[in-house]
Amino acid sequence: MRQFLIAFTCVLLLTSCKVFRSNLMLKTPKDFTYDKLVDSLSRLDYRIAANDAIQYRIFTNHGFKLIDLATSSNAIFRNDLDVTVESDGAIKMPLIGRVAVQGLTIKEAEKLLEEKYGRDYVDPFVTLRVTNKRVIVFPGNGGMAKVLPLANNNTTVMEAIASAGGILEDGKAFKVKLIRDNPVDDKKPFVYLMDLSHIQGIVDGKSKVQAGDIIYVEPRYRPLATFTREIAPVITLITTAFIVYQISLRVK
Repeated sequence: MRQFLIAFTCVLLLTSCKVFRSNLMLKTPKDFTYDKLVDSLSRLDYRIAANDAIQYRIFTNHGFKLIDLATSSNAIFRNDLDVTVESDGAIKMPLIGRVAVQGLTIKEAEKLLEEKYGRDYVDPFVTLRVTNKRVIVFPGNGGMAKVLPLANNNTTVMEAIASAGGILEDGKAFKVKLIRDNPVDDKKPFVYLMDLSHIQGIVDGKSKVQAGDIIYVEPRYRPLATFTREIAPVITLITTAFIVYQISLRVK
């Protein structure tokens, strides 16, 4: 019976290891090869993605009407129009129909639309703005995760973390993961590892985020607190079993 209880105890302890730190997300194996952080990421402009909501304005004559109305004291000026990038990467525009814009920067998309409208209008002027860009930030504690709207086209990793309130006390500033969709392989996203614990990490922190990016700050491991929360109840259960067993022997 004692051997059984000892074996039972070992099984419980080993089982508890499988669920140890069960709240830890986006784990990577020890031999995981991270994608290389290159300087070009800090110079990479925002690229339009599927499901982006785009607000646009179109004028002729290089936008003369825009300037003329904007400078008139009694002018009521607002002609914002909205369109959504569909799953195939195209938007449906007045007169010119569907235009593929996914993967283009704002500047490239504006130029493309100006070229298409140039067939029917004199010197068209187009301005675009994505209004629903967002990034997910886990600042070191799962309960404090945030989905942040990106007001700027070229928001950096550092700006996104700051908008989420910074890295929490339990977060590892030296282990920040930037996870990004891979347009070639949906099952293998890009995963970049950043060390923001030193001033040298400012270069990595200037990397531009894209829509749908995940910034994950790995939480610090607190063994004592984890032991108290997860292992102590198991030990209490085992101790109770031993006590019950001893009492049953005495009764016999």
